Amino acid sequence: MERRRYATVAVGGTFDVLHKGHRALLRKALEVGEKVLVGLTSDEMVRSSGKKHEVDPYEVREKALIEFFREERALNRVEIIPLYDKWGITTTSPDLEALVVSSETEPVGRVINRIRESRGLKPLAIVTIDRVLAEDGEPISSTRIRLGEINREGKLLKPKGGGTTPH
Repeated sequence: MERRRYATVAVGGTFDVLHKGHRALLRKALEVGEKVLVGLTSDEMVRSSGKKHEVDPYEVREKALIEFFREERALNRVEIIPLYDKWGITTTSPDLEALVVSSETEPVGRVINRIRESRGLKPLAIVTIDRVLAEDGEPISSTRIRLGEINREGKLLKPKGGGTTPH
């Protein structure tokens, strides 16, 4: 395991139905940062995001994150912060050193750095992980899990084209 390179890193998301991809992202944050700030999308922000499926309430998603970090024996290094807007503290905190993102959200990191620089703050190092793929080669997502296509580990529950898989 590489040595933690940053004192404080940030990672953010909705983290609905905590899945294998989320866990990979959070583990990377723990790997590279001594302290990890987790921006967790507030219920208000979820409602305004236009998601086409149900999303668990903030408290349920927060509890799942706490349990994950407890299992990783890292709860003492983590702070979960509600996100009320797209940026959270990433554009204002001088203490942040890095942002951990997926390849899908990496462009957001570049926007955050432009905003930080316009405010006279140091840009953040951007640590990017590839999206974790399900067994069909498509990315694991909460949406796909909610639609019943895959489980939290990326195992197919429905074959391509609908129907259910034989058990």
